[in-house]
Amino acid sequence: MKRPISFFLSPPFGRACPELAERIRAPFFFPILLSLLAIVEGTQAFAYDSGPAPGADAVSWWVWPIILFIVTYLIGIVAVLGGLGGAVLFVPIVSGFFPFHYDFVRSAGLLVALSASLAAGPGLLRRGLADFRLALPMGLIQSTAAMIGAMVGLAVPANIVQTAMGMTILAVVAILFFARKSEYPEVREADALSTALGIRGAYFEATRGREVEWKIHRTAKGMALFAVIGFMAGMFGLGAGWANVPTFNLVMGAPLKLSVATSMFLLSITDTSAVWIYINQGAVLPMLVAPSLIGIMLGSMTGVRLLTRAKPAIIRKIVMIMLFLAGLRAVLKGLGI
Repeated sequence: MKRPISFFLSPPFGRACPELAERIRAPFFFPILLSLLAIVEGTQAFAYDSGPAPGADAVSWWVWPIILFIVTYLIGIVAVLGGLGGAVLFVPIVSGFFPFHYDFVRSAGLLVALSASLAAGPGLLRRGLADFRLALPMGLIQSTAAMIGAMVGLAVPANIVQTAMGMTILAVVAILFFARKSEYPEVREADALSTALGIRGAYFEATRGREVEWKIHRTAKGMALFAVIGFMAGMFGLGAGWANVPTFNLVMGAPLKLSVATSMFLLSITDTSAVWIYINQGAVLPMLVAPSLIGIMLGSMTGVRLLTRAKPAIIRKIVMIMLFLAGLRAVLKGLGI
């Protein structure tokens, strides 16, 4: 007897088959479902940036998702080892070297960042490493800006957006090269805005064996920066983790570990808002999204296992080289060179 998908998601089935229901609720269910949709769509869902790429007619449609899976698997490994979100590597590399339309790549980049955030966010909140009071006001500002950025990105010609994205990626490389990090920034006194919003707290630091109390300052400046970051995240599909952490840590004075965890949770608010704009415009391609999400997830798991043996300095240099080449490629492609 055939049963609809809704049957397997219903509470009665979940009570009758708890193990299978738990597997269905696992993070891999969404990309697997998209994979099935991609198979149903077949070649009709495949789109090129500006006409078929050279030699594209000789390549079967199913070859590109396989190559994409391999590439995103490697991106997932490097992203974990380099301490970056997968989207900031995914978008410039895939848009520069794959024959998918740039709009589809941007929406897939947001979904890549969103899936990682949804997987990690609840656990970070339960452990107290991510702070809801810190994330909520920044998330409201950033998600609104991300929606505006997504609408602007879809309205502006793709070559202009791609050129701007390439220049942004090159700026990210510069930030990674020159930026410093502060484990526990010194904040002598919380400002009036953060005090009024109740943004302060404490979290347990396992390395110190005690709670670390924190507060922030320069809140208004941080909010303005989060608006700019959100706009770029929605417009380029890069996610915002690469800029959220320095803003929390260096500008607002939040501890580094709290900044990283809150930034990861914050993506679940920002990217959800932006990706709905792309979904509403039909700019989500299951053939692109499904292998990307599965590849990034598996690559991230592998990266976590390799993290203890990898040398951070070498990985950081590899990430910067990859971003520089991808950003340069995006600028040249956007300019038609």
